[in-house]
Amino acid sequence: MSTPYDTPVIALRDVAKTYRRGALEVEALRGISLEIPTGDYVAIMGPSGSGKSTLMHILGCLDVPTSGRYLLAGQDVSRMGETELAEVRNRRIGFVFQQFNLLPSLPAWRNVELPLTYAGVGRAERRERAMRALARVGLAQRVDHRPGELSGGQQQRVAVARALVGDPDLILADEPTGNLDSRSSEDVLALLSELHASGRTIILITHEADVARAAARILRIRDGVLHDSAIAGTP
Repeated sequence: MSTPYDTPVIALRDVAKTYRRGALEVEALRGISLEIPTGDYVAIMGPSGSGKSTLMHILGCLDVPTSGRYLLAGQDVSRMGETELAEVRNRRIGFVFQQFNLLPSLPAWRNVELPLTYAGVGRAERRERAMRALARVGLAQRVDHRPGELSGGQQQRVAVARALVGDPDLILADEPTGNLDSRSSEDVLALLSELHASGRTIILITHEADVARAAARILRIRDGVLHDSAIAGTP
């Protein structure tokens, strides 16, 4: 499918992933080839056991393929070791998870600055960038609040700010509305759409059709194979 974008931030070439469970081999992914251009907004849908989580782990550099190649922003990450993968994750990928993964003892701005701490950014710059990211997600008045003092939707906004603070090539949102009520889910999806409109590349992992329709296009995975691609909102 043609898109209005040019440079692929993600390119998978015949990627397969096999897990060994005792004497049994399980093919979680079976020869997936995929390009996601810079600035795209893609939802990946699939039921439990479809390979959706395995694909997410590979796209997020949390795992590597058994075979095939994965190029992230032109860099082959297919056979990197854990130290190299951790560096790539910190520099190139912003994660938003179903569980907010915020540290309860830290205020919002300290949670947001954590990726910059790991990247060795100085204290003053870390705080400034964290404040800017929180303002961008509409939480300028909540920077000193701890997670327990925030609603679920606000906590997920903090998580989005944390994903943005390192200026990554890619935002990977894994079931980001799974723990939210309907109103908070709409707010988070609207925020992701705003980020896409500003040029961010976003991959949304979900099993919910209503959530997937927020994306520009939908990919479906079943039995470790990508079956089709459609403009979001089409049958």
